[in-house]
Amino acid sequence: MTARYQMKILTDFAAAHHLRGYEGPCSRMHGHNWKVEVQVSASRLDEIGMGLDFKLIKQATNQLINRLDHQNLNELPPFDQQNPTAENIAAYLYHELSATLNTDVIRVASVTLWETERACVIYTEE
Repeated sequence: MTARYQMKILTDFAAAHHLRGYEGPCSRMHGHNWKVEVQVSASRLDEIGMGLDFKLIKQATNQLINRLDHQNLNELPPFDQQNPTAENIAAYLYHELSATLNTDVIRVASVTLWETERACVIYTEE
């Protein structure tokens, strides 16, 4: 059986958006306090017994979400062209973090984006 280690961090940001083509109140500008969970998988541990330091996962995530924090997401690439749904934002975070963190041993396993305390989307790739 192959060992897998899963590390997860939690952080947040605040941002506004509106959904283009949506019939309902979300078509108007509104904001969320988004919560972001990033889960990273390691196939082996490093020389001191870590899969990936939580600090490094959090730094990469915070560097990325600092670009989104307190912004109108509809004005920022790629959401100036792509609807800033929770699904699209989660996929964006996953791909950007994968480009930063993935190695032959480390893979971003999933990004969970909480739009409210009771509603989230989980993005992963198989």
